[in-house]
Amino acid sequence: MPGPYPHEETSRDYERFEKEQLAQDRDAAGVDTADIDDATAQRLVSDLVDADVVTPVPEDQVLVHEPSGTAFDSSTQLAVFHRGWTAGRDADAEGE
Repeated sequence: MPGPYPHEETSRDYERFEKEQLAQDRDAAGVDTADIDDATAQRLVSDLVDADVVTPVPEDQVLVHEPSGTAFDSSTQLAVFHRGWTAGRDADAEGE
């Protein structure tokens, strides 16, 4: 006679499957940001400012990434964030 939780036996399989799927999703959406040095970050941020994607706020000494509303005090942090943000947005568009 089955116990009080008939689905308990398969819950571990489901959890393992779900973890594997999440790991695959992270791997597929991963973006290599190790190649962003200061010069590359400065160029990217300059291009983003020209494209009105980033707004510099001189009095606060920050750069605001307009699509996300996130503020950064480092152009390298902003460049890494923007690459990840763009990759995530592109992955979402592909999934639709």
